Amino acid sequence: MINIFKKIYRKLRTIYHKLKFYYTINWTKTFYFNFKKFPFETARKLPVFFYGRVKFHDLRGEISIDSPIKMGMIGFGQTFELFKKEQGIAEFYLSGKLVCKGNAHFGKDCFVYIGPESYCEMGDMFALGSRGKLICYEKIIFGKYVRIGFESQLMDSNYHTILDLEKGKVSSLTAPIQIGDYNWIGNRSTIMQKTITPNYCIIASNSLVNKDYSSLKENILIGGIPAKLLKNNISRDWEGEDVHLRIHMKI
Repeated sequence: MINIFKKIYRKLRTIYHKLKFYYTINWTKTFYFNFKKFPFETARKLPVFFYGRVKFHDLRGEISIDSPIKMGMIGFGQTFELFKKEQGIAEFYLSGKLVCKGNAHFGKDCFVYIGPESYCEMGDMFALGSRGKLICYEKIIFGKYVRIGFESQLMDSNYHTILDLEKGKVSSLTAPIQIGDYNWIGNRSTIMQKTITPNYCIIASNSLVNKDYSSLKENILIGGIPAKLLKNNISRDWEGEDVHLRIHMKI
């Protein structure tokens, strides 16, 4: 008798968690986005889920998925951190081109801007933590397994023209950003234009990253304001965490 009640309890618990999960999805925004931006055969699989409140500002751009299509493989406003509450300030602009090479996930209250004529590419298992900002005016490339901590910001523009009064030169307003494979970016970090990182790079929390670090090779820790090499021969345990990441990042 006890075993029967246990089985019933487990089934009810599973149903409860499924209902609770589907309640968090913003079905109006999810259906609208998928059927507006994808061919019908792709849209009907609902590859992009929007969770909670999000404001669409401009969806005239293009999004493509260079990977087998699965339901919910891209999540915007998804819970995969300790943060459970949302402030309802998430915003999404898509005026340029966004390419996803696999699963991609954005935490709660993120601001994503893909500007006109810009190009942004995300490798498989990309993640931007809660209250993060991704602003692309020209070009931002993320390798696979790029994990970005909460409240971080990535911007390929300084927004204002800077004059070098001594040399009489004007700095470029934008410049590409390229983040290598298996990069772990600590929370509240700022990644600016001209940044290039090698594969297997860890960026310490609260760092300012603004130049080409590729000559430092792989398996490094950089950090500071501005960021500099802190340690060689160091890496996150990507292989050991792979199963955990995939379980908690996918629906």
